[in-house]
Amino acid sequence: MSFALSNTLPPHRALILAAIALATSGCQSGPAARSGFLSSYATLPAPEKNRKASAYHRDDAASDAIRTVFIQPAEIAPDIETKLTAEEKAMVLHEVNRQICFEISERFLIAQTPGPDASTIRTAIVRLQSNSRVGSVVAAAVDFVNPVPVVKFRLPSSTGGLAVESELLAPDGRQVAAMLWARNVEIAGRTKPSLSRAGDALQLAEPLGDTVAKAFASENRPKIKTDKPGPCDHFGSRKNIGRTVANGFVGGVTGLYMPQVAGTSVSQKETLD
Repeated sequence: MSFALSNTLPPHRALILAAIALATSGCQSGPAARSGFLSSYATLPAPEKNRKASAYHRDDAASDAIRTVFIQPAEIAPDIETKLTAEEKAMVLHEVNRQICFEISERFLIAQTPGPDASTIRTAIVRLQSNSRVGSVVAAAVDFVNPVPVVKFRLPSSTGGLAVESELLAPDGRQVAAMLWARNVEIAGRTKPSLSRAGDALQLAEPLGDTVAKAFASENRPKIKTDKPGPCDHFGSRKNIGRTVANGFVGGVTGLYMPQVAGTSVSQKETLD
């Protein structure tokens, strides 16, 4: 990524862009490591052949034959290193489950409990990297003099990340599709800095949900229009206009992403209660 620095830019803005341009050369997300969570990795590209941040394999015929799926609650792989507290991890798990449920419900019918006729989706977070609060404050301050307001500039080594392994299993336990996904928030992108150490991971849950659905459902599968109440309503409303407006306003004023305003600060336990 490169920026052309105009002679008309004020010196402080030119310096900001120059620093970011140098930093972004090394901010690409690496491929997800294989944790052993999936029932099989045989159909996925070999690690030495896959340098991308995501990879998946799907048996289209088997996927098209599936009508109903049970979404097993996501889990965090044991022994992963993370600075997030138990409450912060619960927030991320809740948002990952929420985004996967809403996206999958547009492709498959959702079973609320396992059953002999339902396929199963299993998901594990295998890397959970917190973002820096200090780095977020600095990034928010930089954003006020940002000449490219659509792009959010972040400090190197201050952003969070998320890596996930997920699979779709047929009722007989056979793996129909499998996916590896890993992403770090880019230093120049649209992800807002956050004072919550889980802020970046919470924002990454949405593109993760999109990727899971696209990996598990072929293009031949028609979209499903869900009724009210929907199968994912226990996670709350998919679109909350009030929260969207409030999040946009607060983000515009402060330059920060606030889970409490966006509605992503709720944990799985609070939802179930």
